[in-house]
Amino acid sequence: MTLRARDQILPGAAIAVLAAIGSCRLPIPGRRLDPKPLLSLRLTDRNGGLLREVLSDEGGRCRWISLAEIAPPVVWATIAAEDRNFPFHRGVDLAAVGRALVQNIRRGRVVSGASTITQQVIRNTYRFPRSLPAKAAEAWFAVRLEHTISKEEILAQYLNRVPYGNLAYGIEAAARLYFGKPSSDLSLAESAFLSALPRAPSELNPFRNPAPVLKRQKEILRRMERLGMIASETLDRALREDLRVVSAGQKFRAPHFCDFVLARLPEDVKRRVAEVRTTLDLGLQEKVEALLRNHLRTLERRGLTNGAAIVLDNKTGEILAMAGSRDFFDEAHDGQVNAVTALRQPGSTIKPMTYALALENGMTAASIIEDVPSEFATLEGVWAPDNYDERYHGPVRLRSALASSYNIPAVAVLDLLGPDLLYGRLKDSGFDSLRGTSGFYGVGLTLGNGEVTLLELVRAYAAFSRGGTYLPERFIRSTSGKDGLPLDIPSPPPPRRIYSLQVAYLITHILADRDARIPTFGYLSPLNLPFRAAVKTGTSKDFRDNWTIGYTPDTTVGVWVGNFDGSPMHNVSGVTGAGPLFRDIMLHREAGKPKADFPEPPGIVRTIICPLSGLRPSAACPSTIEEVFIAGTEPQEECPLSHRKGVEASTVRASFSRLRTPLEIDSPRDGDVFKLDPVLRAEFQTLRLRASLAEEFGGTRVEWWVNDRKVGACGAPYSLPWNLRPGSYIIRARAVLESGPIESRPVKIRVLS
Repeated sequence: MTLRARDQILPGAAIAVLAAIGSCRLPIPGRRLDPKPLLSLRLTDRNGGLLREVLSDEGGRCRWISLAEIAPPVVWATIAAEDRNFPFHRGVDLAAVGRALVQNIRRGRVVSGASTITQQVIRNTYRFPRSLPAKAAEAWFAVRLEHTISKEEILAQYLNRVPYGNLAYGIEAAARLYFGKPSSDLSLAESAFLSALPRAPSELNPFRNPAPVLKRQKEILRRMERLGMIASETLDRALREDLRVVSAGQKFRAPHFCDFVLARLPEDVKRRVAEVRTTLDLGLQEKVEALLRNHLRTLERRGLTNGAAIVLDNKTGEILAMAGSRDFFDEAHDGQVNAVTALRQPGSTIKPMTYALALENGMTAASIIEDVPSEFATLEGVWAPDNYDERYHGPVRLRSALASSYNIPAVAVLDLLGPDLLYGRLKDSGFDSLRGTSGFYGVGLTLGNGEVTLLELVRAYAAFSRGGTYLPERFIRSTSGKDGLPLDIPSPPPPRRIYSLQVAYLITHILADRDARIPTFGYLSPLNLPFRAAVKTGTSKDFRDNWTIGYTPDTTVGVWVGNFDGSPMHNVSGVTGAGPLFRDIMLHREAGKPKADFPEPPGIVRTIICPLSGLRPSAACPSTIEEVFIAGTEPQEECPLSHRKGVEASTVRASFSRLRTPLEIDSPRDGDVFKLDPVLRAEFQTLRLRASLAEEFGGTRVEWWVNDRKVGACGAPYSLPWNLRPGSYIIRARAVLESGPIESRPVKIRVLS
């Protein structure tokens, strides 16, 4: 080599060395140290108790905290376990590298990597492969990191990034996973225990085999004593401490509720949120789950395998507890199905909404309704409903019909009102599950022939408890983003009034009336509570589902029991199946609270009536009772009955007819479906339109209108033949008077070819 060539190489080498040294001062990009990709989504109850941790983008659980939030023993145990010279080196511990090299040569294999805490931060940030060039790059990046952030910040990065096994990243996730507490509360023994895990997190698994972890924990504690980090007395106490690792099964709380919340979080929110504080009360949730399991155990012999319950705070609409099945992990009985949101037939639990509409349209709690054999037109033909007790009770007051849950009066009322009215109100009340038309369900809608969810029922009943105001359920109290700041999420729709204060109060008063429900439920019913509660049961066809929904001024509780496969239960009704569980939940929820009644709104009056006619009592009435009315609807006429034979049918019909308008279509019925005969000539296929007109308008002619086209007019008895043609029709009757026309309610029918 010539002198000139050597002179050229030396400056080049010097420049290379200087460049290498200078490169060690290049800062690590801030985005590499950003914790957001590591952060998992934590769902907590209303008090901060962990319900579930959803894996992060990196596939683990992590909650980023500052070094000040970590217990000091954790820091010192980590340094003793991983890098005792951490306070002194600048990213690479050359002495440790030398020791590791000697150990590896002696053993003939790699037994020590001599990685510093700083190098491990780089490894967990950049994910270098295991190779000698990668090891060199790791060391170079570690030196750069030491020039980028402080030692305290490096420790914080390590303690928040390092894997502790079982998908737990960082000391906070590990402390909560293994000990059920924040890292700030860890003892010295617990700190050393967790500090043992990062060395080999897949092998040192406390859930599978804690013995190797405990062995390494003791080694770390003794090393801390040798390094002067702790005194010998402190070492002895830590070695004697009895460590209790939390069972892995306790980390999956309120599973149906957590799934419910996650399914309703918008995707953009999921990407930004780190913690969701829900409305759930974990203590109440665990009590409800235990009560559900114990109750179902008592009914197994009756063919009952599953159930669900939900508790709602009336004032806020917050979900306080949600148990969607007996056991989330019971695959044999579809335990992961959430019966709170599953579609089922609600039985008689729809009746209060029907009677609320009746009260809005002229009926009162004293109105007399006939509970007698009756037939009603449906899409499938003529339907004759039965009562649950397979008996007929004759003329009954609306109060008794609702409280005792008689079927025939409820169908008769809806037949008079029209299914459209109830269908529309149910939709306004949040029953989005009803996908068919009102004509599809017909008058059977009041007996629950449309599938709905337990959550929808509880929302609707809670509206009565609030005086007729519908409030969508709430399940989130607050959220925080991955930057630790509060996160705005879409607010639920505002409350809206669906019933008047007075109508809501009357329904509540009836559902809370123990005496009125005695004919069906008896004196010792589980629905009778030691405080005021409005309650309604329901049982679907063939005993496949049964329900109890009820509320106090503060709380609404809904219970369903049945089988997910649709198999019937053996003589289990709402009062025997769901009722006792409802009672137990309510007793627990109301324990220790002062007894409270439902507030009475203005516009409510109380009047003495005859219980047989619902009218003002006469001298001939053998008994009287007090009834509650909306002011202005209390009866003015005196009871005309002799009471020798009870209430005459004509009087019952007259009382019931107060709901009717002066002009009513008697035939066809709303929702009727007709099918043309393919053989009979078209001109002979007619339908006779019939109407009733109040007597005071006698002599007036009635016009018939079909799809807004006049098809004819007639006098009494107001009957007109009309030729059938395929299609859908809206039929109206109109009486033209000098004071103006009177029009009937519309009737919708279909004619099939």
